[in-house]
Amino acid sequence: MPSDLNWTERLLYRLITAPSGVAEGLAQEKSLAPNGLAQVIVGDDRLSAEERVDIYANMYFYRILDVLKEDFPATPAILGEDRFHNLVTGYLIEYPPEHFSIAYAGKHFADFIESHPMREEFPFLADLARMERALIDVFHAPDWTPLDAEAMRAIAPTDWPALKLMRHPATLTLQLQWNVATILSAIERGEEPSRPASGAMSMLVWRSRNRVYYREIEPAERAQLEATATGCTFAEICEMIASAAEEENPAVAINQRLDVWLRDGILVRG
Repeated sequence: MPSDLNWTERLLYRLITAPSGVAEGLAQEKSLAPNGLAQVIVGDDRLSAEERVDIYANMYFYRILDVLKEDFPATPAILGEDRFHNLVTGYLIEYPPEHFSIAYAGKHFADFIESHPMREEFPFLADLARMERALIDVFHAPDWTPLDAEAMRAIAPTDWPALKLMRHPATLTLQLQWNVATILSAIERGEEPSRPASGAMSMLVWRSRNRVYYREIEPAERAQLEATATGCTFAEICEMIASAAEEENPAVAINQRLDVWLRDGILVRG
């Protein structure tokens, strides 16, 4: 049986993260002789080698569970602790962590919920998890200096048409089938959340001054924001807004839309 440190570390990692527990993980270790774990981990009358590793395995699971509770607070508020625990157990079996940072542990949570039986009772659950994950992703997104009205005034108006602009990296647009924002708002206010209304809707999530915000947006605004994801000129943005405007004077729509985006820090210079 190998005994070098690298082999030992890899063995313990496989056992601690084994989806079905340490006992089943041990059964898969062909390089270990019967009772071989005792040659790596010293047991005693109180705890066997396997029971000692089990302690770390439980700590590993509950640490991830606690992180997912923090990242998705609305989801356990809807499901309750026991059902959320079972949901996370199934999730980690199908999507074991792939990154050394625990911040990525819930990356696929909404995808997992999409096909989970719990959606029969809670059909909005995947959208809720997707929205909660978006809040996390936007909070941790790169910090670029946003373009504001003062910065725009410092640029010569003759240079505006060719000015290259793009959406701030700390913004996301989501297409949802349920208005799960009402659940988040209720929980933020300390109120009991109710079942959200169904219906296709677009949501903007963005960060401004180290706080994350969200609001529903019309399809036209979503299309405009998605067009700016890779960058476009100020003139192109104005054309997009004007073409979707319902006002007789499209300049009004352009000014209103750009005023909101500049105020919220949605745009940066490309």
